[in-house]
Amino acid sequence: MPDNLRSDDPGQEKRPRINSRWRDRFIERLAQSSNVSRSAEFAGVSNSYVYRARANEPEFAQRWLAALWEGYEHLEMEVLRRLREGDLQTDDATKYDFANAIRLLNAHRDNAARAQAEQRNVSAAEIRGSIDRKVEEIRLRIQQERTREAKSS
Repeated sequence: MPDNLRSDDPGQEKRPRINSRWRDRFIERLAQSSNVSRSAEFAGVSNSYVYRARANEPEFAQRWLAALWEGYEHLEMEVLRRLREGDLQTDDATKYDFANAIRLLNAHRDNAARAQAEQRNVSAAEIRGSIDRKVEEIRLRIQQERTREAKSS
């Protein structure tokens, strides 16, 4: 039997053994990836388990939002770094998907705004406005980079 399965009663169905630090592992990976499914898998729990914990544990829900904000900032900084340095390819030599990065930034905008508003004690609307301005700046930089790239080709 794999280490992560247990059965207290031989007649019972085997069920996952949950690491007592799953919340920390989940939050850590969520801050890195902004991906709930991958983070749950990394923590050794199901998506439904983490969503249930978020609904029932206010402190965990707050940590979740903070992790999403951190992940949002990581993505934003990665896009800006790539634009500043002209790093337009991924490690496997494919073109970096700026359009998808912008979509992700927009998709997580509300959660990120809510998390930052809680931390800074300001309104989510103010934060959303700030995020919208940053995303527009990134969009313009991408457009300028593409224009420069087209002229040099």
